[in-house]
Amino acid sequence: MLEWNTYMQELGTRIAEIGRASPDILRGYRTLSDAGQKTANLDAKTRELIALAVAVTLRCDGCITTHTTAALKNQASAEEIVEALGVAISVNAGAALVYSARVLDAVHETTEPKQANPA
Repeated sequence: MLEWNTYMQELGTRIAEIGRASPDILRGYRTLSDAGQKTANLDAKTRELIALAVAVTLRCDGCITTHTTAALKNQASAEEIVEALGVAISVNAGAALVYSARVLDAVHETTEPKQANPA
């Protein structure tokens, strides 16, 4: 397992390096990141719980460490975090099921004789 606090510090160092090399990249990212917070339709804790579910789906360790810290700062409990992760798990399983159906569709199309369209 990662040492998450150390990883977050190292990640911050590398992101700062990117920012020094190309400030517009970080400015653009920050604009996207801040845009969702301006609507105030979701509270900060809910946004962070959603972000954690997405982070798991994307398999992004940087997102996990950043949004875990933010979720906890916004009073998310361990139980709420686990519930959000359960949503990610079920959606990912559902997506695998849907794409499994696509595989079978490809199998059928590949193995079944094509029928001519009557004119």
